[in-house]
Amino acid sequence: MTSSLPAAPWTRREDLAEVVLALDPDGEGLCRWVGGAVRDTLVGIAVKDIDMATRLLPEETLARLKAAGIKAIPTGLAHGTVTALTAGGPVEITTLRRDVETDGRHATVAFSTDWREDAARRDFTINALYADPRTLEISDYFGGQADLAAHRVRFIGDAETRIREDYLRILRYFRFHARFGSLPADAEAEEACARLAPGLKGLSRERVGWELLRLLGHPDPAPTLRRMAELGVLAQILPEADPEALPPLVAAEACENVAPDSLRRLAAILPPDPPLAEQVAARLRLSTAQKKRLATAAARTSETGEPRALAYRLGMTEASDRLLLAGQSLAPLAGWSPPTFPLKGGAIVARGIGAGPMVARLLRTVENRWIDEGFPDEERIEAMLQEEIARLPST
Repeated sequence: MTSSLPAAPWTRREDLAEVVLALDPDGEGLCRWVGGAVRDTLVGIAVKDIDMATRLLPEETLARLKAAGIKAIPTGLAHGTVTALTAGGPVEITTLRRDVETDGRHATVAFSTDWREDAARRDFTINALYADPRTLEISDYFGGQADLAAHRVRFIGDAETRIREDYLRILRYFRFHARFGSLPADAEAEEACARLAPGLKGLSRERVGWELLRLLGHPDPAPTLRRMAELGVLAQILPEADPEALPPLVAAEACENVAPDSLRRLAAILPPDPPLAEQVAARLRLSTAQKKRLATAAARTSETGEPRALAYRLGMTEASDRLLLAGQSLAPLAGWSPPTFPLKGGAIVARGIGAGPMVARLLRTVENRWIDEGFPDEERIEAMLQEEIARLPST
């Protein structure tokens, strides 16, 4: 299929034109846009990352960029990748490659000058699309455009062979299916993923966690997650997950006009068990902040309490998680920020209360009453403090 890439805003960027001119000043066809930027432009999705493929060796890429005054860093010379730092953001430029040896996790590559050979080593047909930066003519060696139009995610070549090269491709398959695919899915791909799913256990936890969170961040990954469970893939990476718990949250997010949040969705498919949530976070190598948020969401109960009180105690993000997971409205939090409790320990000591545990207890008691009453003004706080002091046993 011969066609041209629509003239999206990124294709007209001056900083990208400067990169093209630096690498291919005579228009010899030494570089092309490749992968996600081409694919996403074809389906009308905003492009975030720009990747380029080139016939130039990485050292020559670096030299030409430097000569043109474009800052570049050798981010992966062994694999042929140089990153150009342009005004509009980084551009990854990778020399054409072919696989020499793979072990299911890593690949040894050799550089190439053949575009089709480079395309053949990529995972899916929809990711093996190239576009000439000057004419925007698309090079499609394996039917990626037809697959995009049919909402079909298909491996290039034999699916089992491609997965054995890197088992992470199982998760990548489902991630791309959640974004670009539809049911019924490609039978060969599903069969290979199901058969080789145990190979996921040999992958680094960081890679698995990263792919899972990206999958969960798509607009509606629920059907894909359910299919992963049916094929026995989900149990290999997250046996605790219940995919049927995800659709209500997706619906609640849509109802509240809230952007998809992968961590909240991970919390949804896990049981409400904080220690288990912490174990999962550790297994997936999540950050400390992510671990804390996941555990807070897992501490949910059927009764969330007053939304603003919840937000004051937990934080806005954590309260939103709890409310959405319970199917409750976020309207009470709209345009509201948790106030600062104005009473300090010094004000209590000034009333004749000796510094120590009693001051801390009075602070907690008054603050809890202040929260329960909907955060009244300082005059009411003063009255509550006087009431609590009056209740103290005389000495």
